[in-house]
Amino acid sequence: MRDSHRHLKGARPIADNLTNTAENRCLDFILGLAATAPTTPLQVALVTANGDDTTAGTEVTGGSYARQDLSVGAAVAGATSNSADLVWTGMPAATVVGVEIWDNAGTPVRLWYGPLSASRTVAAGDELRLTAGSLTLSLA
Repeated sequence: MRDSHRHLKGARPIADNLTNTAENRCLDFILGLAATAPTTPLQVALVTANGDDTTAGTEVTGGSYARQDLSVGAAVAGATSNSADLVWTGMPAATVVGVEIWDNAGTPVRLWYGPLSASRTVAAGDELRLTAGSLTLSLA
């Protein structure tokens, strides 16, 4: 019997993988040049090819895939993590290699990106789960 639930335990921390846009927005906010925060809720996207500071990765498409809302606790020592499981059901057949975090504006802005510690291959109809506490975000 095939295991249709893929858990992303121990996902790789995405420390200091802010996009150039997010870095500029953080600096502007800290320096008092802007008071606007990203449009919430922030959402987590799964990618089949990782992006970089300026280019988005290749987002999963098909099946019942949709970005999932991210909830986090207050940062401690410059880091935080997801406070609830992130669950994608009805996945298309894919190999997921990373995640990206986007805001929820009318034209969404990509803020963060990072590879998984190990890629995950799912079959059509599988569920993929990122357990609470396994997605670590930090400014280091």
